[in-house]
Parts: sequence; C-alpha cells; structure tokens
Amino acid sequence: MELNTVYFYTVAILDWIPLLETDRFKQIVLDSLIHLVKREKLIVYGFVIMPNHIHVLWECKAKNGKEMPHASFMKFTGHEFLKELRTIDSPLLNKFKVDRNSRDHQFWRKNALPVIMYDRKILEQKLSYTHYNPLQPHWNLVIDPNDYYFSSCSFYEQGDNRFDWLTHYMDVL
Repeated sequence: MELNTVYFYTVAILDWIPLLETDRFKQIVLDSLIHLVKREKLIVYGFVIMPNHIHVLWECKAKNGKEMPHASFMKFTGHEFLKELRTIDSPLLNKFKVDRNSRDHQFWRKNALPVIMYDRKILEQKLSYTHYNPLQPHWNLVIDPNDYYFSSCSFYEQGDNRFDWLTHYMDVL
C-alpha cells in the first residue's frame, strides 16, 4: 500500500476463526486504529469489525517509524490478541500456533486485500457494503446497521460522535 492513497482494506482472522466475536477483541482493533489516527499515521473513513474479519476504508498518511501504518496495525493487534488470550488462558490460543522463524502465533491471514478507491462512487459503494455487512443473512447481527456498535454506520447516518476520530470522506474526497 502507498501513502496518501485511500484503500478499502479487508483482512480476515487466520482460518476464519471468530476471534473477534467478543467485544474485548473488537476493542483491541479499535484501540489500534484510534492510536494510529491520533498519531496522524492513518485517516480512517469507515470500518466494520465482524466476528472473523474487518473492513476499513483508510488512508496511510505517514510511516510509523520504519513501518507502514497498516503493518503496525497488524503487528500491534496480533501482540494484543496474544496477550489477551494468555491472560484469560484460552484454549483458542492453540488454534493460532504456527511454526515459523519469525513468530510462534499468527492471528491475521496473510492475504489481506487492499483495493484503491479511485473515485467517490466506488468509495460510497464500499462504505455501504461495510455498513450493511452485519445484516447479511449468514451474520444477522442486527436489524438496523446503526445498531451495530463496531461500525462507522451511525457516524454517517446519525451524526454519532462516539467515533470522533473518524474523518467523513466528504470532508476530504
């Protein structure tokens, strides 16, 4: 991914395991996004955190040390997932065990999908897809997309400021 380019970014948990089913793990994802936004490394335009994957519309603004912000996001969330699973002594931790020189555990799939948002129409389509993801029949998490807390939908639809770290895409694009 390049700096100063808006992407629709999708990444899933390894083997589609529903690690993000509990709010504590979703909060780890949010905390990482918020941290990178506050440090002016990322601009986040929209997101949804599903039980086993996330969709984020974001723009990487500056490197975080030597790393691109999306790499810092993946690394930080992985470390926090590991710490949390160890703290609660979860048997789920074994599902993420890998035999690699660089690490003992892996949480995110390696085939993340960044798609460049070339124009506002495509961005709006991806944002709508993101916001309606929790309503899909196989998820059926809420009836109204505004009711799903771990989504930017209510920020756009109701002017909800609980995610005041988000940037409205129309303010920039």
